[in-house]
Amino acid sequence: MRRNIVHSGADALTYEIRSIVAKGQRMRECGVEMVWENIGDPIQKGDRPAPWIMEIAREALERPETWGYCDTKGRPDAREVLADFINRRGGAKVTPDDILFFNGLGDAISTIFAHMRREARVLGPSPAYSTFSSAEAAHSGYEHLTYRLDPTKGWMPDLEEMRMKVHYNDTIAGILLINPNNPTGAVYPRAVLEEIVAIAKTYNLMIICDEIYSHLVFNGRALHLSEVLGDVPALSLRGISKEFPWPGSRCGWIEILNRGVDRTFDRFVQSLLDAKMLEVCSTSLPQAVIPRVFRDARFLDHLARRQAMYAARAAEADQAL
Repeated sequence: MRRNIVHSGADALTYEIRSIVAKGQRMRECGVEMVWENIGDPIQKGDRPAPWIMEIAREALERPETWGYCDTKGRPDAREVLADFINRRGGAKVTPDDILFFNGLGDAISTIFAHMRREARVLGPSPAYSTFSSAEAAHSGYEHLTYRLDPTKGWMPDLEEMRMKVHYNDTIAGILLINPNNPTGAVYPRAVLEEIVAIAKTYNLMIICDEIYSHLVFNGRALHLSEVLGDVPALSLRGISKEFPWPGSRCGWIEILNRGVDRTFDRFVQSLLDAKMLEVCSTSLPQAVIPRVFRDARFLDHLARRQAMYAARAAEADQAL
């Protein structure tokens, strides 16, 4: 072509966890038995939503409005119930207007980095989750900036390295957390989260926190970022792929925390909403299911049962190893 149409960050769009499937399929064609452990799909591993959740989904499918568009930000009843759950934690408060639905967190992550100024960088953990590291590198055109997760200290973030990188690199506009962490499984205690929030506040940064696994913690619970955030601007990312579980719903959302404390952050959030308006909305059906499931008296027991199941599996693996 007479003009190069390839984005400068195109080579960073790699997702080894998915791309390894093609190699595995070729090996299987050669007679090698394959055990697929490359993707976190609980349905593929035999997990199923509770029958009462599936019944709610079936009933929602019968309602004509679930076949049409919904509000750009997401269904009002879904955003209301999620805002109520957030505000019951204490800490940073939200309104339903601070909830923005996407077609899965992959869509949310892509939108966040696609609409961030190219020279603004986000410091993320290493080892990394490929969707984040690839998106950040692709948007900037440079290698992903990282802080170390220390295997000798339970995979906790190296806070001194984080502070030094933020201090000496003024292109860093945000810090990325994945808590509970993927791929290490670490769950960050309050002191670690509070120190990261303090770093962000000192250097006037935002925080992006992936909390997709927050309700799959056993032997304790994961603190939500909103509980320790204070007045630092942040985006928390949540979804139902692991909790119901319903990964095929492609239903995730961003919780916008402390939008009004910073004018630049507020304008960035508006750009995310403007981008969603061009897309019209996210998938209607799973949003229609969320209010009934979250308000059902059986939901907390459902989460507890799944936590116990994963605790038993972890104990089994620990004993075997």
